[in-house]
Amino acid sequence: MSFSAAQIRKDFPIFERTVRDGKRLVYLDSGATSQKPLSVIEAESDFYRLHNAAVHRGAHQLAEEATDAYEGAREIVAQFLGSPGGADEIVFTKSATESLNLLAYAMSNAPAGNRFALTSSDRIVVTEMEHHANLIPWQQLSARTGAELAWFKVTPDSRLDLSNINEVITANTKVVSITHQSNVLGTINPLDAIVARAHEVGAVVILDACQSAPHMKIDVKELGVDFLAFSGHKALGPTGIGVLWGHMNLLDELPPFLFGGSMIETVTMTSATWAPVPQKFEAGVPNMAQAVGLGAALNYLTNLGMDNVHNHETELTGYLLKKMLEIPDIRIVGPTDTHMRGGTVSFTIKDIHPHDIGQYLDSQGVAVRTGHHCAWPLAKCMNVPATTRASMYVYNNEDDCDALVSAILGAQKYFGRF
Repeated sequence: MSFSAAQIRKDFPIFERTVRDGKRLVYLDSGATSQKPLSVIEAESDFYRLHNAAVHRGAHQLAEEATDAYEGAREIVAQFLGSPGGADEIVFTKSATESLNLLAYAMSNAPAGNRFALTSSDRIVVTEMEHHANLIPWQQLSARTGAELAWFKVTPDSRLDLSNINEVITANTKVVSITHQSNVLGTINPLDAIVARAHEVGAVVILDACQSAPHMKIDVKELGVDFLAFSGHKALGPTGIGVLWGHMNLLDELPPFLFGGSMIETVTMTSATWAPVPQKFEAGVPNMAQAVGLGAALNYLTNLGMDNVHNHETELTGYLLKKMLEIPDIRIVGPTDTHMRGGTVSFTIKDIHPHDIGQYLDSQGVAVRTGHHCAWPLAKCMNVPATTRASMYVYNNEDDCDALVSAILGAQKYFGRF
């Protein structure tokens, strides 16, 4: 391994506790939310304890300190993503879901003639493997504007079918919004051809990076996308904080989504003008302590090295897949090798419902996720009612993988399969 997950675990207070009658906590649900290192917990706590004040609003020392901490976190995010326009291209939201909804609602607010205004002659493109957060906002925008919704299908080997890319991304396509890494399959999608085709027809490319930004090095310049969203709580950070990155010229053209204090430049009783980006999209007092906590989380990941993080997870995924494929009557729902694949492994066991598997694993101290994972159309596409999902991160190691495999074998015996 590139670094010691056992050593990293010491930075996470939650791993000091036990579960289910004193069993060691084997946390394999980081795809839902990650655990938090002490440095993140202390950064958020210290903000409340020492600097708490409304940012951008006060003339007193606490307000200055709070604003510096908040804007410092924005700078950390910009560096983490390689933002070409710096911190001004970083918009804080409460979640990646809000970031994606911001884009969809802002586009529906766009007046005629604005590049983001959609009509019934336009097309929006997604994929069959989207999380609901990157599907339903575009369904609803389609319903509001009459724009056609189209999508890339998923192949039997859990990859995007790009064989008809020119027929999916047509000349009238305005928006292409796709996941970077599937939260169910673990599949990492190839972006080059999609981005090239989208830009060829003048469409903007939006990337749901919730499952990639915490796990691999992200440079928005290299990716070539126009907007990117991810959530803090999946990246070792607090809940209640999300990120939207976009090219400055596009953010300038995009209408606001929420209205109120902090996002205005001038106001009369009958009209208003908007503050510059990013404040234009940050109405109200923001989640200040959470932004500071996110900054601490990204600093923690940067110190580990994102290439090290990705290599660690790739090696661990290969180890787990090899062990799991030796289990009788198992089906891996996703790629069975580590090529263009992240550390999320979804599976089913013949004749045992995923929820029953999940409950048995929990009794053994192994925390996983069961269900359709907020990707109902993908579950139907893969012909499964639900799956059990194990998702790994920096604090997991081979012992955790072995504990999962042992618990699955125990579940098979418990439910009378062997």
